[in-house]
Amino acid sequence: MTFTLPSLPFAPGALAAHGMCQETLELHHGKHHQAYVTALNGLVEKNDALKGKSLEEIIRMAHGRDDLTPVFNNAGQHWNHSLFWKSLSATGGGIPGSLEKKLVGDFGSVEKFKEAFKAAALGQFGSGWAWLVLGNDGRLKITKTGNAGTPLATGDGKALLVLDVWEHAYYVDFRNRRADFADNFLAKLANFEFAAAELAAA
Repeated sequence: MTFTLPSLPFAPGALAAHGMCQETLELHHGKHHQAYVTALNGLVEKNDALKGKSLEEIIRMAHGRDDLTPVFNNAGQHWNHSLFWKSLSATGGGIPGSLEKKLVGDFGSVEKFKEAFKAAALGQFGSGWAWLVLGNDGRLKITKTGNAGTPLATGDGKALLVLDVWEHAYYVDFRNRRADFADNFLAKLANFEFAAAELAAA
């Protein structure tokens, strides 16, 4: 199985008016994400145990194994980025009623959810990710992971939405202002329609 770079679910310039310019997406999707896919394919080609495995199987197999750290890093980054593109929308920020009800039930209010999500994004030291996850107990929760870490690897529930807080995700648009990047994501870019659909499917 050869892994390929997924197409963006929007035009590269579609988010420019909402805080994420075309240059950011061309670098992030076309260069960074593509590099992870290329590296992963090269690593799989050299390891018979990985051939024919799905991306999810490879991530679970490589998690926590020192001998497969490069595999985990590139597979995790491929999976995380693929979900990140789906977490963005030019019409983002609006929360469907079904998801809003669940957020209020599990966090107390939409504002408390946003505060917790932003805190995770800012509290992740260095590179990583902030996640909205449907936990195994059926409740929504916020988690954060470093580098290529993902809830998929740890069995920590179903990821519904993710924000990339590696500097390459925001430096062109926001320089070092990660807090502004997180605020902009929640207000203008977060594809809560996608998160609601994933929640319903779960």
